Amino acid sequence: MTDNVKVETEENAVWETVKVVVQALLLAIVVRTFLFQPYTIPSGSMMNNLLVGDYLFVSKYSYGISKHSIPFAPDFFNGRIFASEPERGDVAVFKLPSNPSIDYIKRVIGLPGDKIQMKQGVLFINGEEVKQTRLDDYINPETGEAVAMFNEVLPNGVEHTTLHSDPFSNGDNTGVFEVPVGHYFMMGDNRDNSLDSRFDVGFVPFENFVGPARVIFFSVANGSHPLYFWKWPSDMRFDRLFKGI
Repeated sequence: MTDNVKVETEENAVWETVKVVVQALLLAIVVRTFLFQPYTIPSGSMMNNLLVGDYLFVSKYSYGISKHSIPFAPDFFNGRIFASEPERGDVAVFKLPSNPSIDYIKRVIGLPGDKIQMKQGVLFINGEEVKQTRLDDYINPETGEAVAMFNEVLPNGVEHTTLHSDPFSNGDNTGVFEVPVGHYFMMGDNRDNSLDSRFDVGFVPFENFVGPARVIFFSVANGSHPLYFWKWPSDMRFDRLFKGI
């Protein structure tokens, strides 16, 4: 009799453990699908605002839910549910139109119907020059390189800094890009080192947006992995922790 009770107790304990694990996995899936998704910055295209080694949270619900909000992007439906359109100046993660398995992060510059152009490194939106003010050079903390930095003010009042390392880059002088309905024009803040809508990325469909980046929750320099905790004292960027975007 005692042995039977012991077996039943062990089975109950195993079953309770399984339930807890399943509940935790379901909660994680719900959070990642509908609320927040972690994302790491792999390149310097958004410097100096986002650096390689920044880990941030992307708000999945801000633009509504599309198939790209769901892991593996099952083709259950098209468009977005509970849609809320991106605003000019948002820093957003999106699926590359030519290969939706790849995530990109850039700034929303052009809205549907806008005309976007670069002239001698200056941004024009609908024929109007976007105001920019020269700031002190940005000094790359890892390379020591000095790069020209500007404060840019978009038509809706959003301010952010941009870097310009090459006054003669291919992206400094472009034709006029007219943004189609339901699409957006994305650019990196590191203007001369960003593959964005001026080049192969092209216009980004609203459906491809994952969500806006909200906060940096972790940041390490020198290509360190966050699990290498013994390097945190030297590589951790403490001034970037919990920094809003």
